[in-house]
Amino acid sequence: MHPTPPSSRRALLAALAGATLAPLPLRAATPPVQGYQVVNSYPHDPDAFTQGLFFHDGFLYESTGLRGRSSIRKVEITTGRVVQGVELPAEFFGEGITLWGDRLIGITWQEQTAFVLDLKTFKLWRKFSYAGEGWGITHDGRELIMSDGTAELRFLDPLSFKELRRVRVTAGGRPVELLNELEWVEGEVYANVWQSDRIARINPKTGQVTGWIDLSGLLPQRRGADDVLNGIAYDAKTRRLFVTGKLWPKLFEIRLTPPR
Repeated sequence: MHPTPPSSRRALLAALAGATLAPLPLRAATPPVQGYQVVNSYPHDPDAFTQGLFFHDGFLYESTGLRGRSSIRKVEITTGRVVQGVELPAEFFGEGITLWGDRLIGITWQEQTAFVLDLKTFKLWRKFSYAGEGWGITHDGRELIMSDGTAELRFLDPLSFKELRRVRVTAGGRPVELLNELEWVEGEVYANVWQSDRIARINPKTGQVTGWIDLSGLLPQRRGADDVLNGIAYDAKTRRLFVTGKLWPKLFEIRLTPPR
């Protein structure tokens, strides 16, 4: 390092005195990571390719995928027994499911079709069409919220299925893609990230991930690459959180632990 000559030093100080310095860019905060404790585990159909899940009046409602095997079913929690169900036509690949009033709404992967069923009878009430793929679906009491495998959440009118707006989901300033099964939990959207053991907690207004739920080790022994975490259900009255996966033999009731 060589010393700066006095004349150059004076010129430099004068230039700095009149300069406007640009602030250093701020790094986006890294979302905290929560763990879990298993409260209970229950039987789950190991042949169910779980795509969507929600809790209502003491039962779980589940949608399953794969063409020729897609269904919408009502399931007894403690036994895993299917007490009511309907199969989708063989050409449809079932995806997420949610409740709206006295209707079930189930979406499909690439067929751009949503099925609306009567909650009590499971009879088809009507169909909707939408552009692009359908992955997961939930609602916030006012609008339907749908994922399509990208980093965006779509907000839809529950009566017309018309798209109202989109929100881009980011964590630490970076987009979070492969958003899959969704659940509305106390003002946030919980989203499975496909092929990972993490659930993103998403602010629905900003799209920012407020935290991660790390479910690593929940089901350590799996049969293959398709047996991924997928399925979130929340009982708002008792604040019970249920999770499962595609082709998992168990459904878990979990309690979240403080961030690490």
